[in-house]
Amino acid sequence: MHPGLEERARVHAALSDPHRLAICDLLELSDRAPSELAARLGINSSLLAHHLAVLGAAGLTETVVSSGDRRRRYVRLRRDVAGGMIAPLLHVAPMSVLFVCTQNSARSQLALALWRQRSRIPAASAGTRPARRVHAGAQRAAARHGLDLSQAVPRALVPSDLQSALVVTVCDEANESLEAPGIERLHWSIPDPVAIGKAQAFEDAFQALVERVSTLQAASA
Repeated sequence: MHPGLEERARVHAALSDPHRLAICDLLELSDRAPSELAARLGINSSLLAHHLAVLGAAGLTETVVSSGDRRRRYVRLRRDVAGGMIAPLLHVAPMSVLFVCTQNSARSQLALALWRQRSRIPAASAGTRPARRVHAGAQRAAARHGLDLSQAVPRALVPSDLQSALVVTVCDEANESLEAPGIERLHWSIPDPVAIGKAQAFEDAFQALVERVSTLQAASA
């Protein structure tokens, strides 16, 4: 038999349950806390834990610790494993998109540059506690891929930003600071390259954003 056949069978088996398939659908555009998944599915935490264990064992999902509130966890879809297994069922039609992180100096600026390269839908970025300038590591990562952040300037998030845009948080701390009734958002739990400080960290963040931005753009096309 083909060496990858057993792995594919495990993935198919994991997706054979409606709840597990629904979990993957919910993770298509956004990382989510286990409590949010349980609430959206209408199941208790024990049953959710079982389904997440099956999905995790099949390599379809992974759970990461929040870089903001370390007591929190986020579940995200392993798109490299899911591949064509998950049908792109979700569609969004935003008037505009707003990418938010804490300092607006790296992840949200890279996400904005990638979005503008791929979509005609207007977009902006902002920070909950903006830095004075865009980080040089983010500028270099963008330049390696033909994007220019030399004129980008961090700006503060203001309440009016949240009124009509599709909010996409790319930072756990920013996501948790925006938890309030009426603020619907997508969340991408991407490690902070500024905190790590290495060129590879900025490259890893860039590549993660390429995947996420492409998925969101396809869902909004």
